[in-house]
Amino acid sequence: MVIRAVIPSKLRTATEQLKFSPAIVSGNHVFLTGSTGGDMNGKMPSDAEAQFRNAFDKIELILREEGLTFQSVVEMTTYHIGLRSHFDLFDKIRQECFDAPYPAWTAVEVAGLRREGAVIEIRIIASTEANP
Repeated sequence: MVIRAVIPSKLRTATEQLKFSPAIVSGNHVFLTGSTGGDMNGKMPSDAEAQFRNAFDKIELILREEGLTFQSVVEMTTYHIGLRSHFDLFDKIRQECFDAPYPAWTAVEVAGLRREGAVIEIRIIASTEANP
């Protein structure tokens, strides 16, 4: 099976520095690397809402690179620092992105994330066949 990387131009510098692919297409699925809440310039805001929106913005950028939307997402795993303190806000923003049928979702409380100051990391699997 052939696999290929998905690298939007706005993420190329980070991709080259960190030696990773923002997403990999394998078969009929696109596997996205976990997205934290840093902005497109790599700055991590201290505000949780800004982090949530930034993470979903990066996910949308990667999906669009493949001609996909949030409706293509079949599975989402979210890793949270302070899950209970910000769950309602995160869930509100999540619902702005997704419509029924909603993706399968697991939310996990973690002790830490790679990026200093990050409170969220979102991992996505999308289907190339699920786009309306």
